[in-house]
Formats: sequence, structure tokens, C-alpha cells
Amino acid sequence: MSGLRVVPTWRHGQERLYVCLTDGRNIAWYDREAARVNLLSEDRREDVLDALGPFLTGRVAVGPPPVPTPAELARLSLHPDDDLAPNRPGEVLQIALDRDPGTSHRLRRDPRRRALEAEQTVGDALDRLDGAGWHTLHSVPLPGGDHVHHLVIGPGGLFAVHALYARKQRVTVTDPMVALGRRAPEPLLRRVRADADRASYALTAEIRPVLALVGPTDITVTLPPREVRILDATDLEGLARLGGVLKPADVEALHAMARDRHTWTKA
Repeated sequence: MSGLRVVPTWRHGQERLYVCLTDGRNIAWYDREAARVNLLSEDRREDVLDALGPFLTGRVAVGPPPVPTPAELARLSLHPDDDLAPNRPGEVLQIALDRDPGTSHRLRRDPRRRALEAEQTVGDALDRLDGAGWHTLHSVPLPGGDHVHHLVIGPGGLFAVHALYARKQRVTVTDPMVALGRRAPEPLLRRVRADADRASYALTAEIRPVLALVGPTDITVTLPPREVRILDATDLEGLARLGGVLKPADVEALHAMARDRHTWTKA
């Protein structure tokens, strides 16, 4: 004897047959209209099917419950003005340049345009991960006017990616300092880590910082950086090979939360 019992119930006008343990906990249910047995645990699969045997009619699908109903509901209820998913790579910079194009000068290119090129290059590379079960949000706003350049969510976890224009420059990293060519080093890794920490707080999930370099001639890391992953933008697609951290349902739920602008007001 499996010790399982079948309890018929009605939910939203539809009959469901719940399979319960002796202590009353549900471990599966049979949805007649959908012709599906939803298992909360694969461990008792055969016992569940034996208990439901007298009630099953025709062919039925057997497996875990359909995943993303909470995420789908959150997405459908989200006002378009609060949805960050449509943001383009470099959205914040594009808006700023549209409002104030600045002066054009052959020798002194507006640094915002270099930064925009970096975010667009990195964003395009990350968007190509979508088919591998990943989602990328661009220009995620943080209180105070700061923003996370790119937030990547997928099977390998969550990453806050900061894009840095380094075209034809030698990059030297000595945590927390980053130097481009002969320019004075700046403590950029502090900001990269701080943005990831703020994003982690808002989303209540671990988010790992990444510095993505666009077009460097060479990358030298003299002191291994704490926590920060440093990548050439051409290597970003390697993130798709990471896995084992989040299940598809978790990815969809976190993406639904992250795309809501209101999530980031507490960062």
C-alpha cells in the first residue's frame, strides 16, 4: 500500500483530484480538463499514478506544474511606463545626448558617445544570450541618478555588467584601480561592486559584478580583483555556458521582478 489517498475538490468551477499523504500534505493533483497530472515531487511518481489509476481517462501528461504563472501575471499587470524590458543598451546615455547633444569637435569627442558605444557593444553581445535561457535588462535605474549598465539573469545566476570603452588601449587592473593606457588609474572596481551590491539589495538575490572591456589591445591584472569578473566584450557569450545556479522558474520570476521600475526605488 502506498498510503496515498485521492481527494476530489472544485477550483474555479473545475474538478481537481488531489493526491495526499497520510498527514494531509498534497504531493500531486489531476486536472481533468487539462488532462494533466501535476507532480510536486518525482519521488512518488509511480505511487501517484497508481492511486489515480481508477480516475484517469484517456492519455494524460505527467510532470511538474506549469512554471511561470506568477511571473506571467506580474508581467501582464506591469504598466508600460514601469517596464524596463524595452530599454535599449545605453538608454540613459541616449536620452541625455538627445536632450543635450553637446558640441562636436574632431579632436575631442564627447566622452558620453564613447560610453554609449561601449554600452551598445556590450548590450548587443548580451542580447544574443536570449535564446539560451537568459534575459538582459539595460540601463537599470538606481536612486540618485546612477544606473546598472546591464543586468543579466540566467541559469548561471545574476550579473551586473559595467561596460568600459577601452578601444586601442592597454588596460591595467590593480584592485580597485583600473588604468587605460597612460591615463591615471581610477578606483572603478569600487563602483562596479557597489552597483552590484545595491542591485542585490533591491532584488534580494546575489548579483555578481562584471567589468566588460570594449576593444582593449591588452588586459593586465596585477592583483586579482575581489569578486569582480573582468572580461573582454568579445568573451561575454561565454556566460551562456554557466549553469547550475537558477532553475527556469527562478529565472523567469527574477526577470519579472527586475523589469519592474518600482523594484529599484529601494536600491
